[in-house]
Amino acid sequence: MPQDIHPIAGDKPAADRRPATADGQSLTLQSRFPIARFQSLIALFLLCLALSILSDKFLSFSNLWNVMRQISVNICISVGMTLIVLTAGIDLSVGSVLALCGAITAGLLKNGIEIPSQNLYIGFTVLGAILAGGLTGSALGAFNGWAITRFNVPPFVATLAMLTVARGLTMLWTGGFPISGLGDTFLFIGTGWFLGIPVPVWISIIVVALAVFLTEKTRIGRYIYAIGGNESASRLSGINVNKVKIIVYTIAGALAAVGGIMVTSRLDSAQPNAGISYELDSIAAVVIGGTSLSGGRGSILGTVQGAIIIGVLNNGLVLLNVSPFWQQVVKGLVILLAVIIDKSNGKGE
Repeated sequence: MPQDIHPIAGDKPAADRRPATADGQSLTLQSRFPIARFQSLIALFLLCLALSILSDKFLSFSNLWNVMRQISVNICISVGMTLIVLTAGIDLSVGSVLALCGAITAGLLKNGIEIPSQNLYIGFTVLGAILAGGLTGSALGAFNGWAITRFNVPPFVATLAMLTVARGLTMLWTGGFPISGLGDTFLFIGTGWFLGIPVPVWISIIVVALAVFLTEKTRIGRYIYAIGGNESASRLSGINVNKVKIIVYTIAGALAAVGGIMVTSRLDSAQPNAGISYELDSIAAVVIGGTSLSGGRGSILGTVQGAIIIGVLNNGLVLLNVSPFWQQVVKGLVILLAVIIDKSNGKGE
């Protein structure tokens, strides 16, 4: 099986292909527009500067740590979304999967499983409940990947269906009511501190580090970029495209479960309507971070920058008492602007 597959192998003639960086961005484009490499950082700096002027609460330590906790959840989800988008796919179900996995974790931890006909009760430790939630997310993600590859269903349609299915299962599992009172040990995941840093931030750092290693140092990482660059050429090169896609969607489902567990722990409650619009925030983070929606170009660290921008924007709008309705308008326009910039940059390749 070929080892040196170009990360953004496209359908251009070989003579027209340009060398690329590790994250798949064109060297020629970067040399012509060097500021494009730092547009996310520049946008973040300007956003923080504006918010620090408009609100004296923004730069307080308590607010900054609060922002980091909130961003940690989106980072975990967005890392999985990045892997999917790099293969030219999309996952609209992450918010509902997050809610279902959080609810299953909370339900098993609080109530266990009762089988009256067998006079049997199965209790769960914190670790056991967390593993059950993680396995649920992985299974749902794998099902998404299987439906997409086995039946050639467009990712948009397959994951939109899973969005509805997972939300319905969440309502059935919870009965439409929150599951609360989960214990101090479980609460530590979402509210605890370790070495002076919130535990959710540590979790997101570990997730990012593993994802960077996966995409930059492993064979499957090269395959992910190759599939997004040109799926047909990847198949002809001997890559098992279907297997890679299923793995990617499985990882995304597992990371949505991690986000769900963090949210449930932080709130000490599994809410039936948790995760609504999280898929939009994750897609926004991916696009703002420079990952192309057409696949084959982008990076995990870019997505982290995008997630920070979305988190800071959300926090700033709340501090400025902006109506929640206008917040949705602003985020929608930011996503549109990011896509326009992405398409404009793509013209130079």
